[in-house]
Amino acid sequence: MNFNLQSMNPSSSFVATRDQALSVFNHPFSQSHSFLVSNFKNGSFLSPINTHTRRPKTHTSFTTPKRFQPITGCLGERNTPAKALRQILESPGAHQGPACFDGLSAKLVERAGFQYCFTSGFSISAARLGLPDTGFISYGEMVDQGQQITQAVSIPVIGDGDNGYGNAMNVKRTVKGYIRAGFAGIILEDQVSPKACGHTQGRKVVSREEAVMRIKAAVDARKESGSDIVIVARTDSRQALSLEESLWRSRAFADAGADVLFIDALSSKEEMKAFCEVSQLVPKMANMLEGGGKTPILAPLELEEIGYKLVAYPLSLIGVSIRAMQDSLTALNGGRIPPPGSMPSFEEIKEILGFNNYYEEEKRYATSKYQLYADREGSNAYSIQRVRDDSEQRGQSPQDPVVEVITPDVYTKYGADGSRDPFSGIWSRTLRIKITGRDGFEKLDVRVPAGFLEGITNIVPALGGVNLKALLDDAAEEVGGKVLLDFNDTMGDRIQVFLE
Repeated sequence: MNFNLQSMNPSSSFVATRDQALSVFNHPFSQSHSFLVSNFKNGSFLSPINTHTRRPKTHTSFTTPKRFQPITGCLGERNTPAKALRQILESPGAHQGPACFDGLSAKLVERAGFQYCFTSGFSISAARLGLPDTGFISYGEMVDQGQQITQAVSIPVIGDGDNGYGNAMNVKRTVKGYIRAGFAGIILEDQVSPKACGHTQGRKVVSREEAVMRIKAAVDARKESGSDIVIVARTDSRQALSLEESLWRSRAFADAGADVLFIDALSSKEEMKAFCEVSQLVPKMANMLEGGGKTPILAPLELEEIGYKLVAYPLSLIGVSIRAMQDSLTALNGGRIPPPGSMPSFEEIKEILGFNNYYEEEKRYATSKYQLYADREGSNAYSIQRVRDDSEQRGQSPQDPVVEVITPDVYTKYGADGSRDPFSGIWSRTLRIKITGRDGFEKLDVRVPAGFLEGITNIVPALGGVNLKALLDDAAEEVGGKVLLDFNDTMGDRIQVFLE
């Protein structure tokens, strides 16, 4: 049985079946955002957005990205990631979107407050295969990686669909696969196979007719799927042929139904302005390839002034990840771990990955009186811990066994063998470990209790062959600071150990 639901505007109405109405409240997306239910109760709904109808151009001050607020949908229509992306396209300003390559990098983008993100074929090929973006990675691998990314975040993700992995029929399959994977948008380009990064040498593109037919096939695939995925039409003809050819193709892509236009590897600000004059009602995307691409790097405000709506940063995350791993491996190869300031703490890592949320939710399903994992309750490694066994649950009641962890306070009063020896007082002293690189920059400067000899060698493995115990025995009765060690390691870095 059908029934009418009237919005606040008396002139607009629609008909929904009872099942369609209930599906709105049962849909996972609506369950995670109570705005949909509350707006339904208030009788207020927003109409679907037409991305080809643009507001007059306004100039707004660029602010720090905020986590997107999903739009209110009409009853019977799902609030999809694509709708959230279309809302971004309708909002004023130029919107930054870093490119991710796996679930973790996407999660970090979302935690940083960005409204959306891209996937980068360049970065995924590097991270997943360890190979250059020269056509090695396949459709199946990109869809699989993309699904992991979209499931890790709630912000919309624009997927790199390369050249559709074949002819127009392959493009249709690619678009439908990206829709099922949860992408909000897909970028499709006009390169030949094998394709490659648009800022590298030897770019070649297909004919005009085939390029336009790819976009038409993508639009058809969207209609056949009942989806509203955003189609970003990219041309690499600027470097392969000419600026004039790339402008012609952009107009043709807009006429074929593309939602966003993108010319890769434009060479100057003037070329970027000329591009934004084409099909002005269709949003434009800029690619700010970091570290030496062909396109000049401009500030978001300047890109907005020119006429861009979306701004991609394809290499920032993969680039800094490569450098950070190289620096860490250099440190490990030199006999030490990375400096504390160069990496998050273990607690921070657990928070980012969701361990704490997992533990909180896990408590809802706990079945035993005593938790098996004492560390999840915030235990302190340097205090006395009492661990209850499960004998009480078995109906027995012996005296509870106690496990004691000896603390630094105990060692301060007594030696390791229980006697009072001179070395026992070393717990009241501090070791300062300082590492200065051969370039003169400080790499490490930490202080630890002098009694934690094993802990010290974990921080700087190069000290493993040094008899620190003997050095500490000699210095235990001395008052004030003393230099225990001062030498250069095999990497040329200066390592100093002070007793304070």
